[in-house]
Amino acid sequence: MTPDVIITVVIIAVIILFLAVFFALVPVTLWISALAANVRISLWTLIGMRLRRVVPSRIVNPLIKSIKAGIDIPINKLEAHYLAGGNVDRVVNALIASQRADIPLEFERAAAIDLAGRDVLEAVQMSVNPKVIETPIVAAIAKDGIELKAKAKVTVRANIDRLVGGAGEQTIIARVGEGVVTTIGSAETHKEVLENPDKISQTVLSKGLEAGTAFEILSIDIADVDVGRNVGAQLQTDQAEADKRIAQAKAEERRAMAVAMEQEMVAQVQEMRAKVVEAEAEVPRAMAAALREGKLGVMDYYNMQNVISDTQMRNSIASAEEGK
Repeated sequence: MTPDVIITVVIIAVIILFLAVFFALVPVTLWISALAANVRISLWTLIGMRLRRVVPSRIVNPLIKSIKAGIDIPINKLEAHYLAGGNVDRVVNALIASQRADIPLEFERAAAIDLAGRDVLEAVQMSVNPKVIETPIVAAIAKDGIELKAKAKVTVRANIDRLVGGAGEQTIIARVGEGVVTTIGSAETHKEVLENPDKISQTVLSKGLEAGTAFEILSIDIADVDVGRNVGAQLQTDQAEADKRIAQAKAEERRAMAVAMEQEMVAQVQEMRAKVVEAEAEVPRAMAAALREGKLGVMDYYNMQNVISDTQMRNSIASAEEGK
């Protein structure tokens, strides 16, 4: 291979390498698209984005979109928002939507909402088209002890000024549930609530539930009210059952005391009988001693035996007559 050919090959290789590096650093197609859209961006700006590890298309495409919509946003602000972790395309879409809906919204405000973790485009759309939030079934008990189960639908509109730092949908749902429980619980009978379900809506709306939230409540509608358990009757039944068990326990205590007293009396009777038997066992000994000592004659002994026999006979006759 001649030196001229080698030099030619080296030159071609250098040119190819230069073009590869150039097109890697400079998004030429994106630059041409910007020029075609009448968006003036220098190649050095695009190269700087590459060096700062910014994807040029994430900045240039939203910039083209905003300029076409008549919104002038400095490219430095878009790039700064991207570097901060924001979604540039969503912010630009939100600005365009707010302009079309005649809603005042500045780029700094939209960027702050986006960086706060909220969907700024959805917030703008919700400002134009209010959203309906359906609460879960809320159970409450009226004063007459009847349980009611209510479900509400809350129509809200996003408040862009309170999106940063304002409470979300869960707070609205919790406050509405609290208002439903309070309204049903203050009703004298469950029939009052069934006859006028709008009473719940009026009471809940009067509490100012939207304070400190990112929404503006437009209306609260009671979608459904169902009758649940008779909690009052159930409580009375449980109380009666508890009273019955207490009475049974006290009766059992009294019965046990009576049984104990009866057993004690039986023990005393048995003890007395033992003493009587012991005393009767001493009678023959006393009589024998009296006979030996001459204090009791034989005839006296026979007379006493006759009296005992007569007494036993009378007792037998009396028992037979009672048995008839």
